[in-house]
Amino acid sequence: LADTAASRFHAQIEIDQTGHRLRDLGSKNGTFVNGMRVLDVYLTPDCQLKIGHSVFEYRLEKTSVDVELSRSSMFGNMIGASNSMREIFALLSKISPTEITLLVEGESGTGKELVAEAVHMHSSRAKGPFIVFDCSAVSPTVIESELFGHRKGAFTGAINNRTGALKQADGGTLFLDEFGELPLDLQPKLLRALEQRVVRPVGSDQSVSFDARIIAATNRNLKGLVEEGTFRADLYYRLAVMKVRLPSLRDRIEDLPLLVAHFLSQIKNEHGLEVQVGYETIKKLQKHSWPGNIRELKNFVDRAAILAQGNRLETKYLMERQELKPVESPNDGALSEAQKAINTQLPYKDAKGRLVEEFERAYWEALIKIHGGNISAAARQAGVHRK
Repeated sequence: LADTAASRFHAQIEIDQTGHRLRDLGSKNGTFVNGMRVLDVYLTPDCQLKIGHSVFEYRLEKTSVDVELSRSSMFGNMIGASNSMREIFALLSKISPTEITLLVEGESGTGKELVAEAVHMHSSRAKGPFIVFDCSAVSPTVIESELFGHRKGAFTGAINNRTGALKQADGGTLFLDEFGELPLDLQPKLLRALEQRVVRPVGSDQSVSFDARIIAATNRNLKGLVEEGTFRADLYYRLAVMKVRLPSLRDRIEDLPLLVAHFLSQIKNEHGLEVQVGYETIKKLQKHSWPGNIRELKNFVDRAAILAQGNRLETKYLMERQELKPVESPNDGALSEAQKAINTQLPYKDAKGRLVEEFERAYWEALIKIHGGNISAAARQAGVHRK
């Protein structure tokens, strides 16, 4: 829109099982439907939208679009018979043999690394290296060295030459996980490296060429970060040549029986445990929200299979009571521990130390549970580094 009041990424409309869903993408001046400002709403035909100073009528055409679905319920190590996953499989089968750069989006635990692995396996680079670089797991002070490499003596502790991840992936694929965590000051250097296909190791005056396909993944809204100015637009467009967004498990809940059967098959092959699962158990599992997505489901199945009695999978082992209830406030747990810590028989320092220790444990257990085991997300909310 040639509208200065509209944000670069203002709002989006997508279709789900309920209807046509409009979401504001953190726009500066807001999105309005029939005169009311909205953040997330399902649209009705012939409603009026206002974005910036621009006003639209929302109508549904009587046209249809054919969506290609894969005939297979597997692609690489990914499994899914739902339409959403089979559509993704069909897309990936087309782009895998190419050299196109891919951006994978989705919540933590949805299987973004499996997408990268599958694309690599079905590409001409399958015999080359597959390198995973987690941008959230490396300290900002050394991430440049880890990506580009360094020369001996480049900084304190650089006792040997080191090959960076970009060069390690030469002839293969580099998977940049949690790409939204990349420091802003490093983004132009990476953009230059991706465009020129050369890197300059830290402490070196010589550039080194590399030939690697780049696949990036994030659970963050990169468009929103671009709008905020914390992520470079040119790097975003360089990576998002093709985008794939993985649905959460709750949005493809019909795939849950297939996934459970797959995990139980893995357990049988690895541990010799043959465990059955009944229809009623599956129905109960499908009612759970699964905030940790497929990763959470796999952890539950692994634990339940080990604890199963009579070789039957039961929900009492899959879902612990505290995980079915709303997460308690960290302050509630901390208060009970504070009461225990108030012991006038203890010196002040010891009583305080006991209270702090119990508070930290209660705080982090609650926060990590809220984020479904995603340590990076918990660290961001708490305002501390992931490490």
